[in-house]
Amino acid sequence: MNKKWGNESRFITAKRILSNAVDSLKNIPNVEIGLRVYGHQSPVTATYQDCADTKLEVPFGKNNHQAILNKIKTIRAKGTTPIARSLEQAASDFPDRKARNIIILITDGIEACDDEPCVIADKLREKGITISPFVIGLGLDMSYLSHFDCYGNYKSAEDPMAFEAVLKNVVNKALVNTTVQINLNTINGRPLETDVSMLLYASGTKDLKHAYTHTLNKVDLPDTLVLDPSIKYDILVKTLPPVEKRNISLKRNIHNTINIDAPQGILKFEFLQPTKYSFVDVRIMEKGKSKTLNTQKFSEPQNYIVGQYDVEILTLPRRYKTVDVHQSSTNTVSIPAPGILNLSSYKIVTGQIFEIKGKNELEWVCDLDENTTRNKFILQPGNYKIIYRQKELKETTYTKSKEFNIYSNKSLTINL
Repeated sequence: MNKKWGNESRFITAKRILSNAVDSLKNIPNVEIGLRVYGHQSPVTATYQDCADTKLEVPFGKNNHQAILNKIKTIRAKGTTPIARSLEQAASDFPDRKARNIIILITDGIEACDDEPCVIADKLREKGITISPFVIGLGLDMSYLSHFDCYGNYKSAEDPMAFEAVLKNVVNKALVNTTVQINLNTINGRPLETDVSMLLYASGTKDLKHAYTHTLNKVDLPDTLVLDPSIKYDILVKTLPPVEKRNISLKRNIHNTINIDAPQGILKFEFLQPTKYSFVDVRIMEKGKSKTLNTQKFSEPQNYIVGQYDVEILTLPRRYKTVDVHQSSTNTVSIPAPGILNLSSYKIVTGQIFEIKGKNELEWVCDLDENTTRNKFILQPGNYKIIYRQKELKETTYTKSKEFNIYSNKSLTINL
């Protein structure tokens, strides 16, 4: 920190710019700040560095800006760089775990002790501490960027002007702007659903303000958005089926969390036996509703909101089922592979194929093609009856019928 930045040391410049930033926060409501410093108490020697040299110099509190400014004036850079230990202890500095807690870490070096900042960051997350620091590197070689990826949002400042701009940007993003985190919650209320489109409208209108793909950040938390707090929003999440939250008001200059229930599971279809006739679509409907929600390709998994669905498998004949979608699990619906029916006749015939459902119940499957003497049908296994007559014969008494069975992956040829 004692290296030169222009006409003064990097440390003196950093203190001056930081003091200006602290002073600018005096009139921001509902914001408390604290000051933790490391590497300022014990000097580094050829044989010793104090890796415990980290201290909360000014605790969080109201109207403590002047105390922080006074302390900044007295600090001297003389010790080592115990980033991991400082990060770990800083997590305990915040008096209110439920508030939006932010660390701004300013450093001109990487971890100098044996601790691993990434390991510490993981331990904090395991304890439910979701503090993600803003890391500002002063004149740091960009090759060190990977050292900070795991625990913070890294910004580089190569000179005093860049540091002032970066610090202002970080403070604005963290404290001044109205920020929003949209939690797409599982059935257990955990914000783990993601990778789905979100449409943000001015409330009560079709005026689309923003369109986003929901994203979890590097630490698997919903990414932070900056939104205009003067607008009320309706949020439409394009799950299947869509979920919506209306008339959302944002609190200005603080971090807002919007919770939307969007629990999802996966629905997949497959044949019980291998088949080359797998190009089948499935019509998906919400249970009890006739409107098509989605036409799903066979064997392609698809996410749906947790619940029950009516499905129409577009085989010959159609197969109908009611299926359940459960949180974060895959429900695989299986049906038998089809068989092949080949019909041939020496003259054109007219007729229909029926599936035998009961003793005297026939359910229509399809009509014969009257433009050819050879028909081919891909049918689900079952018992069938064909009723037909030659097209040119003009008396009902020439009607004939045949019953037959279809088996998976078997071909049947019938001469009419």
